[in-house]
Amino acid sequence: MSELPNIPKSSVSANKALAGVAVVFENDHFIVLNKPAGVLSIPDRMQSEPSLKDMLLEKYGSIFTIHRLDRETSGIIIFAKDEATHKYFSKQFEERTVEKFYVGLVHGSMPENRGSMDGAIMEHPVFKGQMVINQKGKPSLTDYEVLEELGKYSLVKFQIHTGRTHQIRVHCKNIGHPIVCDPLYGDGKPVLLSGIKKKYKLSKHDSEERPMLNRVALHSCELKFKDEEGNSFNLAAELPKDMRALIQQLKKNLYN
Repeated sequence: MSELPNIPKSSVSANKALAGVAVVFENDHFIVLNKPAGVLSIPDRMQSEPSLKDMLLEKYGSIFTIHRLDRETSGIIIFAKDEATHKYFSKQFEERTVEKFYVGLVHGSMPENRGSMDGAIMEHPVFKGQMVINQKGKPSLTDYEVLEELGKYSLVKFQIHTGRTHQIRVHCKNIGHPIVCDPLYGDGKPVLLSGIKKKYKLSKHDSEERPMLNRVALHSCELKFKDEEGNSFNLAAELPKDMRALIQQLKKNLYN
């Protein structure tokens, strides 16, 4: 079984930051960020809060969306700084030449250590914003590899070959192993230390237990692509603190 990938804490120009958001790589044509969970990739219809794109527009004046991550999904995301770069990368994503990898925690043990999920995906006919597996949906393919089994959870690396909305989340639900803390496709319940540690005691300073994780346990960890000049990039985004802390606790209490 594979080990957790060695995702570096910084890459290229990662010492820079954008309003507290780590910059994984930046040049004159595009910028790659490690998006925190809970932050919008692009503005929503209500303009309810600042998004990554808003922050970039404020700094650069002009920025172009290439792809996006769900609000609760953390990890690597790329924006173009000019129209030509936007056109180039949009075509690469459309033609699926960009390799996209995620790491997530799922409930239970996957059916195999390696496998593929290929259920066609379409929008739910009743619930707007929710997706379902349906033979009338768009072809979708997700490869997975189990990195580590952690008791009632499994740490899994995914590669998506198509870019359907909520693709990994829908595919995992379809095989009976939804992403941890997923409110749409799982039970949405937070992960508590009391559910992991047998001899857990609530601190005297706390009136109630704080969740270790209370958001979709999914992180966009790696992008592989070539730029217009043919230069190869393999960029990685560090796992966020909440997922690292949870994984550490799961390992620590696995055999206790």
